[in-house]
Amino acid sequence: MAGERRRRGGDGPRERARDGGSRRERDGGSRREQRREPGRGRAAALAVLAGAVAVALGLAAAEWNRRSAAARLVTPHPAPPALPPGSTGPLASPRRFWGTYRPHVYFGMKTRSPRALVTGLMWLQQGGGGGGLRHTCEQSDGLSRYGWVMHDGENFGVQELWDGALLLKTEFVKQPGGEHGGDWSWRITARKEGAGGPAPLLSLFFYVATDGQGTLKPHLENGTRLAAVTGTTEELGSFTLTFLRPTAGSGEGPKHASYNYLEAPIPGLHRLTEVVHRSLSDRFVFAAPGGPRRRFFAVDAFPGLPGEPPRGRLLLHQVTLELPAVLEVTFESGSMVGRPGRLAGDALSAALAQHAADFERRFEETFGLVRKGFPLPQRRFAQAALSELLGGVGYFHGHSLVRSPLQEHPVPGHEAALFTAVPSRSFFPRGFLWDEGFHQLLLARWDPALSREVIAHWLDLMNAEGWIPREQILGEEARAKVPPEFVLQHSETANPPTLLLALQRLLPDAPLPYLHRLFPRLRAWYDWYNRTQAGPLPLTFRWRGRDPQHEHFLNPKTLASGLDDYPRASHPSPEERHLDLRCWMALASRVLGDVAERLGEPAAPYRDTERALSDNGLLEQLHWAPELGAFADYGNHSTAVALRWQRTVPLAPGQPPPAPQLVREVRERPRPRFVGALGYVSLFPLLLQLLQPDSPRLPAMLDAMRSEQQLWTPFGLRSLARDSPLYMRRNTQHDPPYWRGAVWVNINYLALRALRGYAEAEGPQQERAAELYRELRQNLVANLYRQHAESGFLWEHYNDSTGRGQGCRPFAGWSALVVLVMAEDY
Repeated sequence: MAGERRRRGGDGPRERARDGGSRRERDGGSRREQRREPGRGRAAALAVLAGAVAVALGLAAAEWNRRSAAARLVTPHPAPPALPPGSTGPLASPRRFWGTYRPHVYFGMKTRSPRALVTGLMWLQQGGGGGGLRHTCEQSDGLSRYGWVMHDGENFGVQELWDGALLLKTEFVKQPGGEHGGDWSWRITARKEGAGGPAPLLSLFFYVATDGQGTLKPHLENGTRLAAVTGTTEELGSFTLTFLRPTAGSGEGPKHASYNYLEAPIPGLHRLTEVVHRSLSDRFVFAAPGGPRRRFFAVDAFPGLPGEPPRGRLLLHQVTLELPAVLEVTFESGSMVGRPGRLAGDALSAALAQHAADFERRFEETFGLVRKGFPLPQRRFAQAALSELLGGVGYFHGHSLVRSPLQEHPVPGHEAALFTAVPSRSFFPRGFLWDEGFHQLLLARWDPALSREVIAHWLDLMNAEGWIPREQILGEEARAKVPPEFVLQHSETANPPTLLLALQRLLPDAPLPYLHRLFPRLRAWYDWYNRTQAGPLPLTFRWRGRDPQHEHFLNPKTLASGLDDYPRASHPSPEERHLDLRCWMALASRVLGDVAERLGEPAAPYRDTERALSDNGLLEQLHWAPELGAFADYGNHSTAVALRWQRTVPLAPGQPPPAPQLVREVRERPRPRFVGALGYVSLFPLLLQLLQPDSPRLPAMLDAMRSEQQLWTPFGLRSLARDSPLYMRRNTQHDPPYWRGAVWVNINYLALRALRGYAEAEGPQQERAAELYRELRQNLVANLYRQHAESGFLWEHYNDSTGRGQGCRPFAGWSALVVLVMAEDY
């Protein structure tokens, strides 16, 4: 219908042009009459002038509307903020003011401030030419494993980093008090794994840096050892950062070390690694008493960086020593009164031990894995999964870069802050909208207040239209980790509203004032989906923003859906009907109705829509594909497409031809039909439990899930059936399969949640659902534990043939949902 309207609208100008021609002929006759009747001529001239003025006014109005819509794109939503102003500051939220909110670095802390004071750690194993400086989490660094093994999300954390034979253990603990977020202390323990050989030489770099505000004053000993830094910022007041002398272990005296110091202006926090690397020189010599003289790299004179002018300041303390070693750093707030003593040495050991015991107790109270019979190694695995997700919570500030069809050039969105977990510290250390809902399913169970705050932060990113950009790249540090082609956020592109899954979990105990603040934004978000992602027929929906140049892709991607290269209609068109989006909108209607009822607001419109979108008969009519025996998308689709190597013609005579390219070949004209791909999308009516327990289509869904030729594997449900045409097929020359067969934890979690629901509901498939639930849960948990034990990481997804982790790592985003699966907490 929408296409028909566009076609009819397209004919309009041609009809008007023909009418205009006939009018011009008639007007010619009128002009001949004008010589005899001047009054009629003046009237005609005035009419022409009036018409011209009307056209000009119309064009002006159209331009004004375009500019107005463009302005709304970068204007914050006018509703009161979901997060009250000042609520993240040191007085309103002292426990969360300081944190490990820099997930992209191996170890560092910052405040929740727009121009935060940041602290961090770098290290360098000497003898490697100075090229092995570690700072930001990089897959190319080749660390055999790293991640938080304990982290409570607030006051305490323990992390292990394995860099070759080096084991670094980072610990922190916070101590509340005063008006600026309290004190904190670090302990870094370094040792060599394995026997034999001389003691390695290691350099640890501790730094503190400002980003546009605040003052730092170094306190040096002997001109080279940075013993302490005093300073002040607007949010922190005055403070003292102290670098204690290293020891060989608990109870031992100071250990011999060489010290170097760097003070440098910086153009931004995103260039900290570059500043330190350019400052390194190998002119220094380490000579421990009775040991050999060894040259090593240390910070020296800083030559400066080209390009951006400096706007912040870096103070860095380098300690070079032989292993083993223990180093401590203390931060003391100037507003702390009645401090019982410095949190170092034995006092720090006691605090760390107490927090570790509290974490163990709270973990068992929350998830009950001891009661469920899990052995200690599997419980440690689950603790690490939760901790890595909590340790990946970051605080970002800046603006998105937005592109709209209404504007020729990208524009910056409104300045905003975001407190969020991230999917992967190494590869995706920023906020992703559809990932975050899955993250919060776990974090809401651990710390409901933390989860409520994160959801409010995300809703406050909303613009005046009700749109939330799907990927949040706020600030220069975040932008430095993103390929340029992914920086732009497109205003018509959605993402699944998974935050509503988490809100649904939080709803029974959510305070009413919190829901009152959220509700206007939830309504605006819901209305935006209905307005911008509507499909060609009533009660259908279509993801916008599919790859426009479809001739370059085996199957054009649908990034908006979160399922990227999952097979959709081969030729994108306005006639598409996307099954998963329809199911997400049914969930959204349900949750909006629940919130409205809690608040005493009108819930009938949401309930009516929920009933319509959950109607199993209409769902079958729009999305059941008889030839597939499953639910499916609908669109302009060809079943005969392939990638073929195409030779290219030389650019000029005598020049070598460019390299051959893979291009799409369509051997059958597309036509409107159901898309013949059985996989995760087909399961959505089951995953979000829209199918009734007695639905005649439920057995076919369970059959597909349990069929080894389709979705079943010993490691979880694969994303695309083995017998589907695009199973494990590359999408372009450079794009390997992504959602075309691999096992993904987030969808397996939804499947387990749904199977548990059908197993508990009266219906003919109750017993079978219970059996599938038990098998699938066992397969998923066993494989994730095994892969973590072998590799040290949770992974982005898992190979459906071998179970091996693949994609990026560590990926303690939605893969950490394995903790809820172990706890059977859905």
